[in-house]
This record gives sequence, structure tokens and C-alpha cells, in this order.
Amino acid sequence: MDGHKAGNLLPYNKLFIYYFQGRLLSKTESFGDRFIGNWEEGDTSFLFFSESADDRMDQLLRIQPQLTLEDWFCMSYDEWHGEPVNPFRAGRFLIMPPWKTADAASGDVPIVLDPGVVFGAGTHPTTRDCLEAIEIVCHNNLVESSVDLGTGTGLLAIAAARLGCRYNVAVDNNFLAAKTARKNVALNNLNDRVRIVCGLAEDFLDGNADLLIANIHYDVMKELIIRPGFLKKKWFILSGLLRTETGHIEMQLAQKPVTILEKWIKDGVWHTLFGRVD
Repeated sequence: MDGHKAGNLLPYNKLFIYYFQGRLLSKTESFGDRFIGNWEEGDTSFLFFSESADDRMDQLLRIQPQLTLEDWFCMSYDEWHGEPVNPFRAGRFLIMPPWKTADAASGDVPIVLDPGVVFGAGTHPTTRDCLEAIEIVCHNNLVESSVDLGTGTGLLAIAAARLGCRYNVAVDNNFLAAKTARKNVALNNLNDRVRIVCGLAEDFLDGNADLLIANIHYDVMKELIIRPGFLKKKWFILSGLLRTETGHIEMQLAQKPVTILEKWIKDGVWHTLFGRVD
């Protein structure tokens, strides 16, 4: 990719990550200005700092004895994401971190994406396939509204907005993901088009929207597609599925008034379905 511009330095030189069994009793507890955020997954918590916070964690364990420190890690920002976070193209989309932008070519749709410490920087095969599906549906149809369930960094909702979708709701039940997505919406000046909500996917399925985007765990998706709100949409993009999971979803869809228009399989592992409600 040509034309890289010198941007700011990486947001963090080092990440100090503390892995706890259990959840914090308070989400607003202050750990100082070096605290990045808390990623909660099931009954576990990952606390991120830009500097060592051993003393603060010792104090936390004394105050909240329900927590157990399982492990801690120190790694670079790139190591956390598994690779350097660089600009990349996915179809027409040019996706760039704010610290390393690139010149957009004619026809590019630029998106600024700061993944923070949320898993995934947009390069995962399922994300790329969802972006392609968004391109297809927005190019061939008038898509006025979308709901993106399991939004993560907010990328897919931002992509839909960039292609003309005027009303977009993006939902994630992880507070840190929702916070990161809000930042990305602001970075792209889309606060008037994309609303970020921290909540459960199933609570936001029944609202009116032309397009459903769900790059989400199978355990959640299998519940979404049997709810009445699923058939209120005009189109759907379902992703994050493994082979066996996709088979179960397709069997469920075969019993509904829907048509699968495209199917992507990457590396023989990841599956994405794009379809319409008839």
C-alpha cells in the first residue's frame, strides 16, 4: 500500500494485562490514568494498563476477595493483536488506524479504526466477508437502516453508514467494546448516523431495520434466528460460524421464508451467510 502518512505513535508501548477469575463488583472503580479498561468475558476479567499496576492489583484483591488473580502478562500492542495494526483494504474500504493513515485512491471508502485493546482490528476473515456482504447489499439496494449485533469495534456499522445507510444501531454486551466503538464512530464523524448501545443482542433484534448484521457467537445466533424480529428485516448477514454451526443455522433457515444469496467459506473454517427475507 502506497502513501503511508506519518501519524502518531502507537497508543501504548506496552500492555500490562491482569487476568482475574471473577468479576469486579464496581465498573467505575478508579485505577489511575494508566488504566485502559476491563474486558469481561463470562466469569473472568482482563484489566489492561499501560504501566505496571501490581500494587493496585494487590489492593484490589484485598478489597474484593471474590477475585482470584490467575495470571498476568506484559506484551507489546502489536503482540496483543497478533500482528502490527496497519492500514489495509477490504473491497472498497480503506481501513486505517489513526496513528498510521494512508492516502485514499479514487473509489476508496476510508474508515479510521482504533481497535484499542478490543479483540480484532478488522482483518479477521469473517469481518472481511461481512464487509463484502455490506458492499453487495448497499450497492444493489436502498438500505436505510441496519442493526449490528456484537459490534466489537463498531467497524461493520461504520461501514454500512459510509455506504449510505442513514440509521444504524450497533450493540455489544461488553462495556469496553461499546466504549471503543463509540470512539470509532466519533473518529469517523458519524455520531449522527451510528448509535452504539451496550446491551444484549437479543434485546435489540425486534426493532425496525432493513439490514441485520450479526458476526457473533453461535450460541447467541441460534437464538436470534428463531425470534420473530429476525423476519422483520429485509436482508441479513450472519457470520462468525464454524462448519458444523453453519449447518445447524442453514437447517433452521431452510424452514423460514428466506433465501441465501451468497455464502463465504474461508480457510475451510469460517462461514458467512448473506440472504434476504422473502
